[in-house]
Amino acid sequence: MAEYTQSTASQPTDVNKIQSLLKAKDDTQRFVGLALLKSLLDSSDQLRQDEQTVQGLWSSLSPKFLDRLLRTGSKPSTQNSKEMLDLAVSVLYIFSILLPDQAKSDAKFINRIPLLVNAVLYSSEDTTKLILQLLHTLASSQQGAQELIKVEDFSSLTEIAPSHAQVLDIFCFAWLNSMTTIEDPSTLVRQIDDTIQSLVSSFTGTDAVTLLEFLGYFLRHANSSILPQHPKWLKVVVSYIQNLVTSRPTPEARAAYTNATASILQAFPSEAPKLVFIDDKKDDKAFSYLLINLLLIDIRSSAPTLLEQLNEPEYPKVSTRLTSAFDVISIFIGYLVQCLEDESLETFFMTPENLLKLRKGISETMSLTAEYLRDRWDASVAGAMGLHPDAPVRALALWLREEENDILRKEATGLMDMFMDLYKSSSQNKLDFRSPVLVALEGVTTLPKGRELLLANEGWTILAHDLNSILQHASQTWGEQEVARATDIVRILLPIVEQESNGVPEAWMDLITSVAAWDVPDSGLPPQVQEAVISSLQLCCAVLVAANRGMRQRYKHSIAAIYGIASQLAKQVSQDNPEREMLEDVLATLGSLTQE
Repeated sequence: MAEYTQSTASQPTDVNKIQSLLKAKDDTQRFVGLALLKSLLDSSDQLRQDEQTVQGLWSSLSPKFLDRLLRTGSKPSTQNSKEMLDLAVSVLYIFSILLPDQAKSDAKFINRIPLLVNAVLYSSEDTTKLILQLLHTLASSQQGAQELIKVEDFSSLTEIAPSHAQVLDIFCFAWLNSMTTIEDPSTLVRQIDDTIQSLVSSFTGTDAVTLLEFLGYFLRHANSSILPQHPKWLKVVVSYIQNLVTSRPTPEARAAYTNATASILQAFPSEAPKLVFIDDKKDDKAFSYLLINLLLIDIRSSAPTLLEQLNEPEYPKVSTRLTSAFDVISIFIGYLVQCLEDESLETFFMTPENLLKLRKGISETMSLTAEYLRDRWDASVAGAMGLHPDAPVRALALWLREEENDILRKEATGLMDMFMDLYKSSSQNKLDFRSPVLVALEGVTTLPKGRELLLANEGWTILAHDLNSILQHASQTWGEQEVARATDIVRILLPIVEQESNGVPEAWMDLITSVAAWDVPDSGLPPQVQEAVISSLQLCCAVLVAANRGMRQRYKHSIAAIYGIASQLAKQVSQDNPEREMLEDVLATLGSLTQE
């Protein structure tokens, strides 16, 4: 007890002495003061918790003196260079822990970043770890990230990345924290391209698991504006993925190649699919066949137990891996359909036998996915958190449309309430399920049961309302996605009208009233908008023809207004336009209806 009292009593004296030494003009005295400071901070818990004293000691440190230590310590030929570097780094690291978070964006910290990066080349293993932890902390602030990306030579970091995974986290923090504030993105694009090229070279001869983990995360979260257009390193990254896939991967490796594959396919849609899916081999050892097969097996084995793991610490990792697996399957299906349309089977990238096996595997997986989504949706309605259905919904939707499998489509009709709820809750500002839901509906509404359940779940009202919201002011500029969605809506609703044998429900006539009020100019509409409006008018004609004469009489003013819209549109749709014939049919139908 007496010893404790004595040590606390002498502490102010020690602090004053250290501050005096740190403020001295002589570097030797400053060095002694810094050494005493490190010793005191290491040994005194009471001092470490005294925020005011810690702040005072931090203020006493000379930035120029720290720079001299870091520079001199990075010259192996200088006497005591190792001790100088170790001490400067240790003190900076201790203060990065003790000072409040806002202090980590102080100039005294972030202005040391270039010298710290350079010092990695000359530091001991223990000091290297401290430097990396310090850079990791500083890069997590926006100011620190902006300072880090100013460094011109990262070779000291890229060389040690295979043995120090924290290097990859540092780059990830720095680039993601800078991407929204940097004035000239092209500078950052070049840095990212060059640095990843160096990293890819550094990982030669390794399993590259940590590199793929990094790319899987970074590429998924980076804005496209900071990514290189045609990176030369992409082919080597794919070869790393291939090596992992073909070599009995560990669970960590499986997650790494799954997430990395999804991220590069999404980040580089024009180049990556060919690199990932096309292989010189076309037998059972073909990479694309092996990859997709492994992902399908992973989904089938992991999805049924995912809900049980909701509150487990591993859930986010498993959920992310499965999301990536579904994303890869979606992109593969899209690429498969494109290749089948563009190529003959003789030049196709997969043997017919493998294609049949994968079709069967995908159908089995999508059947299980429909079950998983049903259970997961019911659980979320009951209050379970963490629902992220976008990736499985996209994959299931594509397969429902592209694969003429009535058994699977019948199973998926049981998800109609989920599809329509997801559609209603979507918007551009958050998760948008509208396009994938429309893709799914295109498949399931080929069945009478699908059409019946769509109508039973307010599908007509929901889709017609969205159609109206997109095209009611056709003169305004709409994005391609919205206009394409309008055309897709008509593609789903039109067959439902044409196959309705019991007459048109009154609620469907709301569409006629809405379209009659559309503002369509007589010039200047882009071709895609013209197509969407014409197809919508065709839908109106189908509804009106299917309605009884008495109902049409009640809507005669709306019919006249829609005829006027079609006439205006005819002024800007040229004779050689492929939509012209459909518009002529619309005009003829509406013309005869106005004469009733």
